[in-house]
Amino acid sequence: MLQRSSPWLLVISALFVTCLITANIIAVKLGTIGPLIVPVAIVVFPLSYLFGDVLTEVYGYATTRRVIWMGFACNLIAVVAITLGGVIPAAPYWHSQQAYETILGASPRILAASFIAYLVGEFTNSFILAKLKIITKGRWLWTRTISSTAIGQGFDSLIFITLAFSGTIPLAVVVQAILSQWIAKSLYEVAATPLTYIIVNALKRAEGCDTFDYQTNFSPLAVSDI
Repeated sequence: MLQRSSPWLLVISALFVTCLITANIIAVKLGTIGPLIVPVAIVVFPLSYLFGDVLTEVYGYATTRRVIWMGFACNLIAVVAITLGGVIPAAPYWHSQQAYETILGASPRILAASFIAYLVGEFTNSFILAKLKIITKGRWLWTRTISSTAIGQGFDSLIFITLAFSGTIPLAVVVQAILSQWIAKSLYEVAATPLTYIIVNALKRAEGCDTFDYQTNFSPLAVSDI
């Protein structure tokens, strides 16, 4: 039986949360990848889905649910700390208050969109992967990771861009931004599939664990696993 204090579980969970918080901090910058205009968070945010896939594949949906909520709580702490840091009056000789607010500050609308998109996207990703694992009897890992991530990232991009920017930029730009993010993140997952296989196979051997969620309670708000 896998112990919840497993050091590898702690490592994957820490990487998941780190990718999430880092992505939210650097997402303020927009960049270009070929014809696509995307937040530079694209360099790290998809990794949260990769580690989410690993968590669900190896440890199961119930464990992943706890990590998703932990990520939500840690991100909330970061947002509160950044906000309080901006409110504290700047020292007379420190002249970067405006830069601080521009880079680290975010409107309540952006924050709300980010939190909602994160929860919907991550829980959708984990749910679909867990169900597909049962359907495929644990075979064809690539079909589960790519399918679940494409759908989860799709919801994430749709919800975030729509809630954050609708009414402030033209509808055509909203649609383009949604598609650009979704395509870029999905291609990222496809490219990272070999890495996912390496991590998953190594963890299954190290942990002696390969969880199938036959009896799992799939409610995101469930307290018990079953």
